Formats: sequence, C-alpha cells, structure tokens
Amino acid sequence: MKTGKVIKCADTSVSENDLSLINKYTRRELTIDEVYVFSVVLCDNDIDRDFERFTVESLFELEKLFVGKTGIFDHNPSATNQTARIFSCKVEHIEGKKTATGDDYFRLVAKAYIPRSETNNDIILSLDSGITKEVSVGCAVKRTLCSICSNDIASTSCHHVKGKEYQNKLCYGELDGVIDAYEFSFVAVPAQKNAGVIKAFSENKRENKKMKDILVAIKKGEDVTLKSHQSKSLCEYITQLEEKAKDGELFKEHLKESVIKLMGISQPNISTDTLHSIVEKLTVSELSTLKEAYKESATQCEKITPQLSALSNTNDTVIKSDKNNQFTI
Repeated sequence: MKTGKVIKCADTSVSENDLSLINKYTRRELTIDEVYVFSVVLCDNDIDRDFERFTVESLFELEKLFVGKTGIFDHNPSATNQTARIFSCKVEHIEGKKTATGDDYFRLVAKAYIPRSETNNDIILSLDSGITKEVSVGCAVKRTLCSICSNDIASTSCHHVKGKEYQNKLCYGELDGVIDAYEFSFVAVPAQKNAGVIKAFSENKRENKKMKDILVAIKKGEDVTLKSHQSKSLCEYITQLEEKAKDGELFKEHLKESVIKLMGISQPNISTDTLHSIVEKLTVSELSTLKEAYKESATQCEKITPQLSALSNTNDTVIKSDKNNQFTI
C-alpha cells in the first residue's frame, strides 16, 4: 500500500467534461448538482516513509490503471465501504520542485467523484474542512529495486537495508513494473508525505476573490492546481496588484514630503535629514496621522506678525501693540 493526499477543494463545481467522464460509470445520467468532485494526489516519485518510491515510468503506468478505481476507507474492501470513484487521472511534472534525491518531481493526480446525498454529507464536509485529507493507494508491482545495487531487494543478491546509508548514499527501494492498481483509501497517516487531497480552483463569478485565495494558498505552501486560463487570470491579477503598488508608492512619497514640510514648519530646530530619517520608517497610516497632527500646529506657526504691523487705535489714540515690542527700533 502506498500513499498520497487529497487536494483540498476550494471550489466543488463540476464541468460538463467532468460530468461526461463520470457518467461512464453510472447506471443513469447524473446531473452536475448530484455529484461532488475533488482532486487527489495518489502518489509521486519521492522517497516515502517506507523508504520506497515509484519510478516515473511506474507513475505513467498507474495513470491508466487507476481510472475507474474506487475510493474506500482504511483499505477495508467492503462493498458498503465504497465512497468515491476516480474518473480521470494524469501524471504532473511540478516545475522547479525536486525530490529528496534531487530528481525532477512528478506526481500522479486523480479526479474523483462522490454522489451528493444525505448519507455522504458528512464525508463531503470532512473533505472540505480538511479533516479527511491523506490517502493511500493499493497496487502491485513486479519488483522493488535497491538504490545501492539495483538488484531486487527481496532477492538474495541484495544485502542492503532500506533506510540505511552506504558510503553516504541512502538505501531505498524503487517500485518498478506495475502489475495492477486496486483502489485508493482515506487513511490517517500515509506512507507518502505528499499524497492526499489538494486544493483545486475552478471558474466562478468572484474572480478577484478566487485569485486572492490562490495567492494565500501559495504563501501557505499548499499544492494548487490551475488550468491554463486560470494561470492567465492569476498573471493579470498580479499585474493589477503591481500597478496599484506603484500608485501606492507614489502616494506614500507625496505624503512623506507633506509631513516633512509640516514638521519643518512646526519644529524648525530639527534638521531636514533627521526629518527624512523619521518619516522613512513610517507606514501610510502613521504618516496620515502625523500629517493631520502637524497640520494645525503648522498653521499656527505660519501666523507670524509682520515687523511693521499696523498700530492699534483706541478712542482715536494711537497705541503701540504690545505684541510688536520685540520689533521696536
């Protein structure tokens, strides 16, 4: 039994193509509203907890064999334990990602469906909430080759132990020559660390919210599957954010200059360099607060009485203003 993970579904919408593939396995034509679809990483070519891995060739063999296979819980082969069914499967190359051995990373991703019913509501909720996530696959291979000597680990020709290092080289088994694929099962602890439910995004009316969800998922390091048009939409959304960021930088620079000017009027003893140093570390919100605070202070400072201001007249008698005493010549 080898393992994988369900791809957390952010959107459970079903395409017409999905429905067409699903109905190949149904006794009657189901509608879009009658099925729940999710994506799942069945297995990959990385070393798992059993110190084994599938070869890339084996993944492509499994790609064909897993279509139509059922999903159960804890590998209990009971008819009443059948929960989901795979209707499509493909091998994906994840650009830039490497395995523990430094090889290009490949994974086998399947799409499965569950009939929507009162009985299955708890299962669907468990998938959506991320409680049910890890999966394990049941399949058979011809041999497990030793990474050290290339012999079948089960043969007498191999004397190495999986998980041990020999001259700084890890011993692990390569699962080669797939014979059959039986099922995939929801489990608590999968052997393969990257196997399980992954996050999938499909079209909806809230395009910008969807793009934000994708970026959040990427930042969290979650697996994200995108179609070509979704990748294009994400690039356009990022471009829009970059343009807004430029506008934001221009606004912030203008705000900093305004704050420096107002602070210079209110506190003329502070050097310009010091003022620049102060505002450089502030956020837009902090700069806006300072601007309002210094605006009134600067206005008062600007009300300077001229040296030759007019004299006050009281009862036709010319009286020199006390406020002008400092300017008396």
